[in-house]
Amino acid sequence: MNTLNEQDQITLRIAAWGAVSLMSAAGIAGSAHKVATHGALALSAATGQVGHVLAKAPKSKDLKYKTVAELADRVLPALSDSMSLLKAHNPAEADNFRSTVIVAVDAAAGASNGQPSPALTEMARKITAALDLA
Repeated sequence: MNTLNEQDQITLRIAAWGAVSLMSAAGIAGSAHKVATHGALALSAATGQVGHVLAKAPKSKDLKYKTVAELADRVLPALSDSMSLLKAHNPAEADNFRSTVIVAVDAAAGASNGQPSPALTEMARKITAALDLA
């Protein structure tokens, strides 16, 4: 299996951890901290090459934006880019990355009390669409 260079690893981290950040921002009406914690725990459970990359969170400056829109402008393309580069390196790891992010998004959405808010549901849809764009 080809190894990923440092820039590719940064892209994967921004994509996956950014997806959790987007879910946290969308869940602000509930418990943003709880949403982020559930999503982060799911990312920490990743295995394979993806798990090794995601074990290290991105630097805080990479996900520090003033608005949710600015964060989404960085993260959603990174999700598509991550899928494309993983498909080129190792299609099995692309599937692993996609399922890892989906599990993290589902865990984050499930952290709300009862049904996820419409904002959480819509953010999960956007994240899934970005993953599937590649």
